Amino acid sequence: MLINKKESFTTIKPSFQGNDGKIENIKIFLKDFNKNLSNFKNDNIILDFSNGNNIELKEILLFSQLSAVHKNNDNSFVLVYNGINIDKIPLELVTVPTLKEAEDIIELENIERDLGI
Repeated sequence: MLINKKESFTTIKPSFQGNDGKIENIKIFLKDFNKNLSNFKNDNIILDFSNGNNIELKEILLFSQLSAVHKNNDNSFVLVYNGINIDKIPLELVTVPTLKEAEDIIELENIERDLGI
């Protein structure tokens, strides 16, 4: 797991195996993520799967519950992935195609929280 903490969010990216660009098994990543969740439970989180090309919808959906819990704690939870039909992802699971869009979503959600929306 590659973790990059910034002022307003933490980006977490799965580590890669070999040089083929395939992301490690999502279930292993999810288990590792859950073990380390206490380290960034109060952060806005961006899960960056932008370099992965073998992720399926069912694997993305594994993060739905985590997303809901994180949002209930007044934090943002955004996934970056460009390989899935966005219309098939539930609205509760914020998924965008680029890291820049994820950063924009977090900025907007921070403004909404500040305004009490």
